[in-house]
Formats: sequence, C-alpha cells, structure tokens
Amino acid sequence: MGLFRFDTPQKVFNIWGAQVGGQPGERPPLLMFNMFQTKDKLVKKRKPPEWDREAYTQRVKEIEKLSVEFGIPVLVGLVAPTEEEMIAYTEFFLSVSNKLPFGVDTWTLEARLAAARYISKLGIQKRFNYNSITAWDPDIPGQVAELRSLGIRSVILQPFDMEDKRPSGRMKSLEQMMASVEGAGFESVLVDTTVMNLPTHGFCLLANRMVKEEYGLPAGNAPANASYMWTNCLKNWGPEAFRGMDAGMSALSTVLWSDWMQCGPMTGMRRVFAAVAAATAILAVMAWEEGADLPEDPNHPLNKHWPEEVAIIRGMKESKGDRAYRIKKEREKQKAAAAGSGSD
Repeated sequence: MGLFRFDTPQKVFNIWGAQVGGQPGERPPLLMFNMFQTKDKLVKKRKPPEWDREAYTQRVKEIEKLSVEFGIPVLVGLVAPTEEEMIAYTEFFLSVSNKLPFGVDTWTLEARLAAARYISKLGIQKRFNYNSITAWDPDIPGQVAELRSLGIRSVILQPFDMEDKRPSGRMKSLEQMMASVEGAGFESVLVDTTVMNLPTHGFCLLANRMVKEEYGLPAGNAPANASYMWTNCLKNWGPEAFRGMDAGMSALSTVLWSDWMQCGPMTGMRRVFAAVAAATAILAVMAWEEGADLPEDPNHPLNKHWPEEVAIIRGMKESKGDRAYRIKKEREKQKAAAAGSGSD
C-alpha cells in the first residue's frame, strides 16, 4: 500500500449513472451541490415555498453542462427543512432535470424519513441519495429497517464520537453504525467523515484514508462547510480571497482521499469544477508513480483536458529511481519468495 494506493479492494457504486469510489485517481470525486440553501437570494420565502424558477432552471442546466465539459459527476442536494418545502423542491427539480441524481439535505430525522417516504411513493428510489444516517440518531436499526422497507438504495453514514473527536473516534463510531447497516441490502453506502470547522478538517481527511483502508467504502465530507464557516476570510479580505480559499479546499480534499464531497451552493460551481478537475489529474499522476495504471476513461479529467501530457507520461521509461519501479521489483521478489516457500 502506498500513499495513494490501497491493498483493500475499493468499492465503486453507481447512483443514477454517477460512479463514486475506487482507488485514488481512478475517477474524479462525485460533487454534491445544493439548491434552496439558507440565504440563497433565489429563495423568496419558505412558507409557502416560493423561489425564482427561471433562475434555478438555468443553474441546473449549467451544472449539467459543466459536469459533461469537465468530466466530473454531480449529485444535487435539495435543502428542505420542512416536508412542504421538500415536496415542492423535489417536484420542481424533477421537472427541470432527468439527468442528475439528487438527495434531500435536511437536519432532523423526521424530515429525512419524510423525504424517503415521499421518494418511495414516487417510485424513484434509484435516483435518490439518503442524507444521512447520523451518529446522533436515536434508533439507527429502526431507521435502517424503515429505509429498507421503503426501497431506499443509496445512503450516507455520518459517524462521529463526542468523546473522541479525532479520526479514531470517527472510526469507532463507524464500526458501531456498520453493525446496523451491513446486511441491509443498500446498493450504495457512502461515509461522511463529518466536518466541524476548517482546521480540524484535517481529521476528516485522515479519517477518509482510514475508512478506505478499513472498509473500502467511498469516503468524503463537506469541505464547503469548513470554508463557508470561515466568515472572517470574506469579511477581512473580500470575495476574491474567499473564492480562492473555497476552491483550494475542494482541490485539497480531492487529493486527500475524497471519493465525494459536498461543495456548497451552486453559485460556486465553476471554481469548484475547475479546481477538482486539476486536482484529479494531479492525483492520477501521483497514483501512477506509485504503480497504478493511468485512467482509461476518455472522460476522466486527465484524459479529457491533458491528452498530450498523458501521451508523454505513457511514453516514459521506467527508472530505478522511480517509486513505481521499486514497488514493481519488490512485488516480484515477494512472488518469487512465495513460490519458493510453496515448493518445500
């Protein structure tokens, strides 16, 4: 196992055409952008729900277009604190997009289950990502049982330990949650390593690696939560500084073992797509140096945007100074030793 290579088999899930998971650099992370979030100027009022339908339609069409152009999959999160909003926003989203998977981003267990029941009633469970089963939920086995009965196929697990807020605590919490989820029959299980603030996002990124090493599950979190919580960045240095920092958080997360990430409002989509595409290409090259294959998918950002550089890399000769060369030779020695011991 290298820095960007896991011996543990890595699971790859498909959520309504959006693939997520695998070895680092193998595919770009799944990006989740929000609609109808708090303070969004396109939301005129919430009771009853009223919003700028034309402007939101244009945002959805733009994000579909950018997803294709950059070669990065997208999932849309509908921020809906109440059941009334959830139904209204879901109906609207389904009316303007038939291409993207989606989820309902809400805070209470009651609202999350209400969303799952509504999705089940519509019969579109394949397109829906349940966000999420959390460590704070009072009855996780009961919640899992209801989600199974509703035919929900894709879920996010959000582990956290109030006694141990380091990566080890998240792993202890995840182990407890997995006991309830394993065998439930979900087709996709993503792990959210739970962002609390910007500096301790480092704990989340290290936990990503631990999740992939231990379970092989797609790991990620919400770097946008960290960047948007640093309000003094915008206050002290203005929008340009904030946008750079926010894009940097997405790029950093891409490199450090994030199979998916929550990227905040759609207003930041252009900077995030560009940052993630660049970081994905760099990660693929670093993984290749550790012995991985270069991605074959023509839509992978590395192949899509830097085909000439890919041709140059493929033409490079192995050198005894290369890490990939050393790993290859070490594996050959291990195989030879194993074959020798088997003949005794």
